[in-house]
Amino acid sequence: MATIKDIANAAGVSSATVSRILNQDATLNVPAETRQKVLTAAEALQYIKKTRASGKNTTTIGIVQWFSPQQELSDSYYLLIRQGIEDYCARNGINIVRTYKSDINYASSIKDVDGLICIGKFSEREINFFNDTTSSILFLDMPVNHINISTITLDFEQAINDVMDYLVQLNHQKIGFLGGREYVENDVLFLDIRKKVFIDYCNNLSIAYEDYLMEGEYSSESGYQMMSALITQKKLPTAIFAASDSIAIGALKALADHQIQVPQQISVVGFDDISTAAYTTPRLTTMKAPAYHMGNYGAGLLHQMLTTDFPTALRIKLPCRLIVRESCAGI
Repeated sequence: MATIKDIANAAGVSSATVSRILNQDATLNVPAETRQKVLTAAEALQYIKKTRASGKNTTTIGIVQWFSPQQELSDSYYLLIRQGIEDYCARNGINIVRTYKSDINYASSIKDVDGLICIGKFSEREINFFNDTTSSILFLDMPVNHINISTITLDFEQAINDVMDYLVQLNHQKIGFLGGREYVENDVLFLDIRKKVFIDYCNNLSIAYEDYLMEGEYSSESGYQMMSALITQKKLPTAIFAASDSIAIGALKALADHQIQVPQQISVVGFDDISTAAYTTPRLTTMKAPAYHMGNYGAGLLHQMLTTDFPTALRIKLPCRLIVRESCAGI
């Protein structure tokens, strides 16, 4: 079945132009020759316009998630991104084809979509495949260096600097880092910007961190294990920054099991501000990541890409905000 991208390639125009011509957008200003080229290409390729049951024209957006359904349920960060996308699409009558990278047939399920949102971390081979599938593509939570691909990510640099400034203001000079390793295709390790910014900050201010840096997985179980290892090895800093709230919650549990008081003996900061962060004991200080808004803005941006002539790709960074609760104290 022919796609909008096939017509765009045949007519030598953008997918957005094709979409607007086929949807009879009266606000589109293009030469009559261009309009005819698109219509001729659509007819030659036997393009069939997707419609709702009511007969109205509609757009179909594909969502590809690098997490499995089980992982998504255990980490609400990516779940919130997806919910933001789906809420926008529901409000604007946009169809969704959702798939996970772990699905055997995920590639075939997105071959006829008008646009594509990719959530998470993907290899260069996968990025090229998605880009060949549709010219209207957006990556969320992953920077992509392709000049024609738009991305929305979090401003990790500012976020980590804000966390560290806060801990330094509380006079902490021994700060630990509990992170997770993320891999793309063929077990290639994805660089965590949070870890890099953390290390650079510590080196610049001569903050001790080397004995307190550990990496496992983005889960409460891993947070518990990493914190327990630091306690067993008697390598306890005065503060811990956890790269996710899930890790932080596991670390809090390990500290409680070893009768180490938070924040009297050690301060703990998380990242994400998931719903349970406000109900830990003590309540978790954390960096709020606007995951839902990332998905909502992303769906809106892709919608614009499909309905207007988009002149250039965009690289957007969303700010994060420190939420101060009871898990941190000065020394």
